[in-house]
Amino acid sequence: MLTRRLAALLFGAAVVIALILLRAADPYAVRVARETTFDTFQQIRPRPEPLDLPVRIVDIDEASLAAVGQWPWSRRDMATIASRLTELGAAAIAFDILFSEPDRLSPAIGGNGADYDAQFAAALATGPSVLVMSRAVAGSAPPPPKAGFAMTGADVLPSLPALDSVAAPLPVLTQAATGLGVASLDREGAGVARRLPLLWSNGAAPLPTLAVEALRVAQNASTLVVLGDSAGAGTVNGLRIGQFEVPTGPSGDMWLYYRDLPETTYVPAARLLGADYAELAPMLSGHIVLVGASAAGLLDIRASALGEAVPGVSIHLQALEQMLTGTFLQRADWVGGLELLIIAVMGLAVVLVLLLTGPLVGLLFSLAIAAVATAGSWLAFSQFGILLDPSFALFAALVTYAAMAFFRFAVTDADKRRIRRAFAHYVEPALLIQIEANAGLLKLGGDVREMTVMFSDVRNFTALSERTAPAELVAMLNRLFAGLGAAIVAHHGTIDKFMGDAIMAFWNAPVDVPRHARHACEAALDMRAALRALNAQQAEPVAIGIGISTGPALVGNMGFEARFDYSCIGDTVNVASRLEGACRRVGYDILVTAETRAAAPELAFLAAGSVVLKGISQPEPIHLLVGDAALAESDAFQALATAHDALLAAWVDGADAGALVERCRDLAAAIDTRLVEFYDAGLTRSEDFRTAQPANA
Repeated sequence: MLTRRLAALLFGAAVVIALILLRAADPYAVRVARETTFDTFQQIRPRPEPLDLPVRIVDIDEASLAAVGQWPWSRRDMATIASRLTELGAAAIAFDILFSEPDRLSPAIGGNGADYDAQFAAALATGPSVLVMSRAVAGSAPPPPKAGFAMTGADVLPSLPALDSVAAPLPVLTQAATGLGVASLDREGAGVARRLPLLWSNGAAPLPTLAVEALRVAQNASTLVVLGDSAGAGTVNGLRIGQFEVPTGPSGDMWLYYRDLPETTYVPAARLLGADYAELAPMLSGHIVLVGASAAGLLDIRASALGEAVPGVSIHLQALEQMLTGTFLQRADWVGGLELLIIAVMGLAVVLVLLLTGPLVGLLFSLAIAAVATAGSWLAFSQFGILLDPSFALFAALVTYAAMAFFRFAVTDADKRRIRRAFAHYVEPALLIQIEANAGLLKLGGDVREMTVMFSDVRNFTALSERTAPAELVAMLNRLFAGLGAAIVAHHGTIDKFMGDAIMAFWNAPVDVPRHARHACEAALDMRAALRALNAQQAEPVAIGIGISTGPALVGNMGFEARFDYSCIGDTVNVASRLEGACRRVGYDILVTAETRAAAPELAFLAAGSVVLKGISQPEPIHLLVGDAALAESDAFQALATAHDALLAAWVDGADAGALVERCRDLAAAIDTRLVEFYDAGLTRSEDFRTAQPANA
């Protein structure tokens, strides 16, 4: 059994280690499950709605295209947008539009008119303008950043995403703009936008993303401060933009925390180009204004973590709102280590619970820790903004449970089913559970061991059966055996057999039962109480006699291969059977041997002399089992025990004991009226007391 448990433990540990290695490798499917879980968290609890923030989008939407004309618009229109936003007091004007080629609508292209690119450059130069560049496969080297950079800690450039080739604005526009940022939303450039790189590397210096550059320009800050780690690993801890400090991941990226943007966030570009544009001043003055497109035909639509298709410019605005409100999601390096630790602890806990209990309890435990893991991850997200992944922990708990349940079924449970088939014929269910839990205690065949054996029989059953109809008699016996059997099983006894109106039971086999003599005596007392309750419900009362003996007996399979019983034989069994038969002569319902009394001294016993039992060569000292330990300590029983000893001494000496009998009868009436019958019968059993041991030795 120990070998099997060790094998199961090693198997479970191997499964947990394999799961930890799988999580550490972090394959694509694991990443998708993790990020989808974080998306679900945001969908359940989006970023809280803030007060009206100073950020707006001038939106080139479908209505604006219909009013102004198809895309691309003339740079003269772009110049008008820039000039009017400057006039209306915008804190920063960030164009999420790439101007990498000359304006084809400009008359200067043919050499016959105004240069719209120059007009746009002039408009950019008069205001706090920001242009963008974007990743390109066959582009040019990125221009240097407009902002200065200061760094703390080790050089972080190797940790930043590389930007080797870009599509950049026209040089004349780049020179005129106050700021220059990167429009690309992530490294891959497709899929759900979950993380925004705040910094990129051109190999020589960091380059800010559009949102960072717009926030810098709005504050008229000249320098960005990159906060590197203090351990010298060359990773990024955060970014300081003027008076705002933004925590980042090791590569300088920020987890996007979305909210549903109100309609007032968007200002149609057509309104800004219209004659009544001055009415927009309250919405745009002092605001960071992003100019971008939501029209589907302009192909700037991305998926957000909320499961919605949104314009790319709105994602930059979401990032700006997070920076302005200080609402961030964090997934520091230690979070991944904590997840591995959770997986290890949960997995090993499932293994141990399954080994110590069973599949059902293991399943309930697995579901419980899965619920705890999910609740803990949700609490970390909702209260602290920490992204703690529960998905792989749940997967690991499920896989570990399934693997251990299979192992238990294939190996351990196979043995238990074999034992159940062999012993279901004769072992009570409660003890069968113990055998299954520790089959090493069970030995097939004979085994001599210390046991306590009980026999119980119904008094005057023959006369009772003559007066009772068979159907009613069977029903009465079934009720009787149900109550008596329940008392035996409740005290860890094994019911050997029902023999007509009799019951044979024993303790301390097939598994060890500590204090088995006391368990047997307490079972007898409960049987007495069960009989009292039964008699209160039927017209004709029933009486039983119980004999209990403690000593060595041979226990094991009795019979032959096709038909067998698990039973015990020996002098201890014979004595218990004969004691039950002696109850009538002694005048009491529960008799035990001296060995039984010695093994349970805390209970209430009274010596009853010695009786000659059939098949036993020497007279057997016997004792009455009167009650439990509480009765034994009572003043009434102590007084009876003193008077009882004096009476037995008188009987042994052959002295006149009439007064002592009356005193004992009076004291016994207050404790157990059955004792009155014992004292009456004792008057005819003088020989039994002369051969007895000392009364309460």
